[in-house]
Amino acid sequence: MPVMPLGLDPSLCFINGDWVPSTGGAHAALINPSDGSTLCDIARGTDEDIDRAVTAASEALRSEWGKATAAERGRVLAKIGHGMLQHIDELAQLEAMDVGKPLKQARADVVALARYMEFYAGACDKVHGETIPYLDGYTVYTLREPHGVTGHIIPWNYPMQIIGRSVGAALAMGNAAVLKPAEEACLTALAFAEIARAAGLPRGALNVVPGLGAEAGAALTRHSGVNHVSFTGSVGVGKLIQETTARNVVPVTLELGGKSPQLVFDDADIDAALPFLVNAGVQNAGQTCSAASRILVQRGAYDRVVAEMGKRYDAFRVGPAMDDLDVGPLISARQKAIVEGYLAQGDGLEVAGRGKIVANAPSGGAYVAPVLYAGVCPDHVLAQEEIFGPVQVIIPFETEQEALEIANGTQYGLVAAVWSQNGGRQMRLAKQLRAGQVFLNNYGAGGGVELPFGGTGLSGHGREKGFEALYGFSTLKTIAAYHM
Repeated sequence: MPVMPLGLDPSLCFINGDWVPSTGGAHAALINPSDGSTLCDIARGTDEDIDRAVTAASEALRSEWGKATAAERGRVLAKIGHGMLQHIDELAQLEAMDVGKPLKQARADVVALARYMEFYAGACDKVHGETIPYLDGYTVYTLREPHGVTGHIIPWNYPMQIIGRSVGAALAMGNAAVLKPAEEACLTALAFAEIARAAGLPRGALNVVPGLGAEAGAALTRHSGVNHVSFTGSVGVGKLIQETTARNVVPVTLELGGKSPQLVFDDADIDAALPFLVNAGVQNAGQTCSAASRILVQRGAYDRVVAEMGKRYDAFRVGPAMDDLDVGPLISARQKAIVEGYLAQGDGLEVAGRGKIVANAPSGGAYVAPVLYAGVCPDHVLAQEEIFGPVQVIIPFETEQEALEIANGTQYGLVAAVWSQNGGRQMRLAKQLRAGQVFLNNYGAGGGVELPFGGTGLSGHGREKGFEALYGFSTLKTIAAYHM
């Protein structure tokens, strides 16, 4: 079993400020994707565990946490962020082992989580209402208030980052949170709870119940005491969650993935674009909702982009997370089989580049070498469906209008990028691309904790990150006072 920060026992749930066993006493094995071995056992949360967690959160809203001022909430969140950085080495190792991502990427995720907490700590007392001019004799104003108990179901690909943008924003607004981390990767979520407790977060303000999605996750989404649900994950599960929460008339934020394009025009700075074109597709072994899995290239730049991206792919080395290579394993044998199924549908396509799995990679690891396909038709399955693996396709185009039609030609709409020196083209496409974020001559803007994030279509709805997340984790109340 990995050494947990602060002596944490990963087989327990965190409910009402205490580490407690699941009421059912059952456990689930946490698998190391680098070699297929069992890292440790985690609690397999039940309906009763979720009910205890929701009850604890409700009580926290009636007691110390609910009575805390915005400034007091901010001080606690700031301490949590500082605590994350104090344990950066341990947390990075946990995330690398648990998710399979290289150490350098896991370390960056710790820093990102700390930054989320820092941002939301400073934002707590800066969410204001407004006064509204109205009829003579009235004073009308609005207040932003917390929903109450918020449920958070986070995926396995970026546990720490998504805790930051989801749980961090909810706590900043004064909600009390119940977190169900993914059964495939939950160690840093548990460590976050312990660090939050050490930072002085009041009892019940945060509760973490590990377990299976069909058990603990389903119990959380259908619980009548939950006032808002935030989910990041697959389209299929997102639809089920929306159906379930609708029965309690509960709002839900859904971030469901994408098939994000980068549009490269003849006048683009290719040297500047190349790192973004490649890294946005293979980071975290392509298991990223905002992965740029489609590269659209105008004919004049096409041959060069294919050749240069192919060279970078050929140089990629894939191996165990702790070896800190370019690419680690996929999260599981199941995910590996899914990706290999897509690769089988690439037979006959031009392979422009392919990485290599290192010789010492354990046979039990979920390794897939990154693959770059060129000359792919826009309607090919590899250009339409989210693969969630280290696979990119290059699609040629002739005109700006054709590029726009291809870019908008999937059911997703999460992120897009335009590479061009033509300012008019940048503005035209930025307005017409169907995406929640559009980047001009960059991709991702360095993570952008401050930048609202979310999608359209099958990419979901609602916004995370920045102040928009705070608005999403609050409800607006209008007060109209008549002066007799």
